[in-house]
Amino acid sequence: MAQTIKTSAHVGPSPLGGKPFVSKWSSRYRGATVQDLEPPAALSLNPSDPISLALISSFERDYTHLTIVDSDTRALLGYVAIPVLQAQLDSGKVRPEDPVSKAMAHFERKGKKYKVITMATPLEELEAFFEGGASGTGQKQEFAVVTDEDRRFVLGVATRSDLEEFVKRRPA
Repeated sequence: MAQTIKTSAHVGPSPLGGKPFVSKWSSRYRGATVQDLEPPAALSLNPSDPISLALISSFERDYTHLTIVDSDTRALLGYVAIPVLQAQLDSGKVRPEDPVSKAMAHFERKGKKYKVITMATPLEELEAFFEGGASGTGQKQEFAVVTDEDRRFVLGVATRSDLEEFVKRRPA
């Protein structure tokens, strides 16, 4: 007789050593998607914008990550993590008048397969991405750039803390 094991955790494939990813919060997601997080619209800057603009813009909107896009093509080039940027300023590595390009983290496109995160992505997949399972790198991620299905437009940024807040608001 086969034994059925009931679990409330979502189990899905993971590239990490063949182990399946087990969501710790799936009982609270109940079919929710990234759209249910209501991520604020992304604030994208150009590489030539001054670091001072990045700081002011992020503080005004209480954002921790800003996307950097090409000024002509609007292609996603990278991002600025505000806590890292602040540390670079404090250490003197960059100055407020320097261009954002001097402090941004670049996305490496060649030879990498990216996990596309859209408004329709289930929260279990977003959690797996944050835990490093869905990103393919095995490295934990602090944020996800939310795009359209074709990755043409940056729609928002979802953070690990956005997911945690959603879980806190939703009863088990």
